[in-house]
Amino acid sequence: MKTILALLLCLLAATITSAATQTDEIEGLLAYIKGLDQATFIRNGTAYSPVQAEAHLRMKWNNAKGHVKTAEDFIELCASKSSMTGKSYLIRFADGRTVEAGVALKEQLGILRKPNSSGS
Repeated sequence: MKTILALLLCLLAATITSAATQTDEIEGLLAYIKGLDQATFIRNGTAYSPVQAEAHLRMKWNNAKGHVKTAEDFIELCASKSSMTGKSYLIRFADGRTVEAGVALKEQLGILRKPNSSGS
């Protein structure tokens, strides 16, 4: 009985830790978007500031929390394309290059997950 209880407690702790890690990763991605100095977030052909983009993606995440379990889910379900038109979101960086938001966020997620990463 003690062994089963200990196992259940370990599983519960792992689940809580995993959920916290996923939330931290999503928050890290949102901070990345918000901090993209001189970048433009393009949604359905209209340009938005990084602050506006972060607010929009946060709203989408809040609305989809029942479906978003991982940072990958967040990228796929909230941050890659318009749920209204299906058009990909784009990020135009300060250097002029334009990248699909989903691609940029997957790359940033990899950076966030590297050991000893500062996320920058």
